[in-house]
Amino acid sequence: MFDTMVITKTVAAFCGALLVFLLGNWAASALYVSQNADAPQAYAIDTGEEDADAEPEVELTFEEAFEVADADAGSRVWSQCRACHQLEAGNNGVGPYLHGVVDRPIGAADGFNYSGALAQVGEVWSPANLNTFIANPAGSAEGTSMSFRGISDVQDRANLIAYIQSQS
Repeated sequence: MFDTMVITKTVAAFCGALLVFLLGNWAASALYVSQNADAPQAYAIDTGEEDADAEPEVELTFEEAFEVADADAGSRVWSQCRACHQLEAGNNGVGPYLHGVVDRPIGAADGFNYSGALAQVGEVWSPANLNTFIANPAGSAEGTSMSFRGISDVQDRANLIAYIQSQS
């Protein structure tokens, strides 16, 4: 029963299986191991423990952000407004058209029925008034029918106002 042929077949099967496992390991290492495994860490999660004594970042004021506003970046933010507003003069949507809105009297878009709550904002849509209103519409004009939640980033608001102003 245990002649040399059986022993030879058993050893050959064992060596063949070992060869298949070694080739599989080599192929998997070549396919799935990152080429940048020894590269420095791409980002670190800040836990707040290391830089406790570092200076806090100073947030831009709206005036500073508006001075460096980028109308091209504002065109990307405009996609949030596009659902309800138009930039063509006289073309009202769910909201009033925004063509020439900067420095236009509040509530002066022809053909649009305003809710009356905008009197709390001011008399003219100055960039500062627009900034306040876009940041939190319901908070700056209680009772407004505009259900937009607002834009929290001051630079995004400045870019949006610059875009609207450039398209007017």
